[in-house]
Amino acid sequence: MTAKTLILLRHGQSRWNLQNRFTGFHDAGLSDQGVAEARAVGRVLKTMGLAPQAVLTSTQKRAHDTACLALTEMGQEALIPAIRRFDALRERDYGDLTGMDKDAARKAFGAEQVQVWRRSYDVAPPEGESLQDVVEGRVRPWAGEVLPTLPGVTLIAAHGNSLRALLIVLGAETPQTINAAEIPTGGGVILELAGGKIAARRVLEHTPAE
Repeated sequence: MTAKTLILLRHGQSRWNLQNRFTGFHDAGLSDQGVAEARAVGRVLKTMGLAPQAVLTSTQKRAHDTACLALTEMGQEALIPAIRRFDALRERDYGDLTGMDKDAARKAFGAEQVQVWRRSYDVAPPEGESLQDVVEGRVRPWAGEVLPTLPGVTLIAAHGNSLRALLIVLGAETPQTINAAEIPTGGGVILELAGGKIAARRVLEHTPAE
């Protein structure tokens, strides 16, 4: 099986990230800081000499815009019209929490309960999805169909929870270790795959916003 490189990139800070809201399926755009983070990580990838041959994003604006800004900084604008967008890569659905200020949610439901909703593997917020739902209901079926078709270097721009789900599907993390795999906005993980297994893993960080 051919060796592959996957660049897993979380979108830059969104306007609702800035406002400390649960965002989920809401299609929030990037904040000014998020735009700067996306451009900065593009410059980092260019310096690293990583030129993607394919680009995949979720169907949400903040992920797609992050990919476009990063590609522009890399001098890879020609790839933008060919970006493939997938619902399976959307952020986790936070259900009734969507739009709520996180501190207000802690006051309303208790900090312990909110932490369970945010970080347990298999407990979903009311009317929302657990991380397990994202892994088994969306990302695993998607990965089985799409990943084998990818070229040597692929950029995947998505969201904190859909990328965490992908790390589990790929075997880079487990449900027991995933909480330690926090991906900051505008940051990510670079995975080298050989024979369908992870041969190397690197942290991807953007430079400080200017």
